[in-house]
Amino acid sequence: MDLWIVSLSHFLHITATVVWIGGIFMTLLVILPGSKTALESAPLVGKLMKEIGQRFTSLANMSIWILIVSGLTLLYANRKFISMSDFSTIWNNIIFWKIAVVAVMVCIHFYRGLILNQKIIVSATHANETKTAGLRKFSLDLVKINLILGIAVLVFTAVLISS
Repeated sequence: MDLWIVSLSHFLHITATVVWIGGIFMTLLVILPGSKTALESAPLVGKLMKEIGQRFTSLANMSIWILIVSGLTLLYANRKFISMSDFSTIWNNIIFWKIAVVAVMVCIHFYRGLILNQKIIVSATHANETKTAGLRKFSLDLVKINLILGIAVLVFTAVLISS
């Protein structure tokens, strides 16, 4: 495959990874704790996080599509890749698990955005504070799971690059 196509695919893949996983990292470990400390009001923190979440979701969605397209391009260009069903090499095993973990991350991301957020809105509309709080906690827990899975993907990538 042409050097420029592969190079551009690597650039886009890395950039989309930084935006998605870096955004999760930044939100969980910097923005959320900082907003809780600075704002000292749960409703204000919630309003800020909702605004940040809406803005970040569009970037994450775009990053996911870029990761899929660039990832398939890079997979096709890689001479070590034979097929998704070939587990004869460590490299093929690791790429399988990397793709599987990314697929779980994508499912969690879209579940939160398309289904869970609607449940939270409906619950909040019906003034069921206990249920709404539980759903919000579950949503935050899913973001934490995606951060852990994202770190696992980065570890898999490091091993793939090293092999």
